[in-house]
Amino acid sequence: MTKLIVGNLVHRPLRSIISALAVAIEVIMILSIAAIMLGMLNGNREQTSGTGWDMIVHPGASSALMNSSGAAASVKVADVLKTLPHVKVAAPVNIKLTIGSSLENIYGIDFASFNALRPFVFLSGGPFTGPDDVIIDDFQAGSGPHYKVGDSMKILNHTFRVAGIFQHGKGARKFIPLETMDAIDGNPGKASAFFLRTDDASTDDAKQRIQEQVRQEILATDGMQQYSVQTLQEFLSTLTPDRLPGFKIALNVVVGIAVIIGFMAIFQAMYTAVMERTREIGILKSMGAGRLDIVSVVLRETGLLAVVGVIIGIIATFILKSVLHAHFPTLSFAVTPQWVALAVTISLVGALCGALYPALKAARKDPIDALSYE
Repeated sequence: MTKLIVGNLVHRPLRSIISALAVAIEVIMILSIAAIMLGMLNGNREQTSGTGWDMIVHPGASSALMNSSGAAASVKVADVLKTLPHVKVAAPVNIKLTIGSSLENIYGIDFASFNALRPFVFLSGGPFTGPDDVIIDDFQAGSGPHYKVGDSMKILNHTFRVAGIFQHGKGARKFIPLETMDAIDGNPGKASAFFLRTDDASTDDAKQRIQEQVRQEILATDGMQQYSVQTLQEFLSTLTPDRLPGFKIALNVVVGIAVIIGFMAIFQAMYTAVMERTREIGILKSMGAGRLDIVSVVLRETGLLAVVGVIIGIIATFILKSVLHAHFPTLSFAVTPQWVALAVTISLVGALCGALYPALKAARKDPIDALSYE
């Protein structure tokens, strides 16, 4: 039976190749879309962790999408926060989400206070020297048109001069002066969030106690009762697929489309193969093959095609990852073992389900009718 299965695949090489490629495309779609979406999420978490703050304060309800509500707080709130016990640094930030060639956050910052959270490590150039300056990280400098200090860069329909290039991992890849961001928004003296660095502590428990004290002090301050106050850990916990609106829906839709593509391709290929091999099935039945044997032949043939397609799909995904990383260094592409296992399982099960009806149809064929089939 194994020789028969291999012989059938070799005898129809074009159909076998197309069927395997259909499964491979299914795997590539699942892994690449998941890798890009999860990569953006994980990249955001890593960038945020490297900023240096351990508490965040912003108006409105707790949300990972604080940048979608605009700058609603006065920058003078930072002066109030700095006076609270246990607060060492309070940095006002205006964060703007932009959709252009990519989805990214642009930070408008007060350089002195933001740098006090955790100093920038400049690879060339330095801080802002004027309102139209921008500082960018090394990934941004090396992507697309390569930038160096002194070059011009278009951001938010405004031309900036690259003043410095710093080591990545500071929350965003582009920073402009807070006053300039507010002027572009037409909303002077405003911030969307305040990053805090609280007193150091020798243990995690002591740190949590300090942060809880700071939280209570902020919420007890006049005019700040409706503010959201989160620790870094609490904020990072919101950057998950389950907590982001539409994230899981979009991912599930893409996975569903990929499954349908793989299912239909295998169904078409195996149904046509069964119809073409009607006489061959009659010969097998006349030689004593039972229904289970016929079903086994079709499903094993499908399984072999699916395994080949899965291997091609996984290899192609990692090739795609290398190509994207070379051309788009700022793009995070996270291929995780969990998603590889899920893509393999979905592809194999989908392929076998797609072949099940053709297999049962072949098993039900009458051997006399099959032998007389021309």
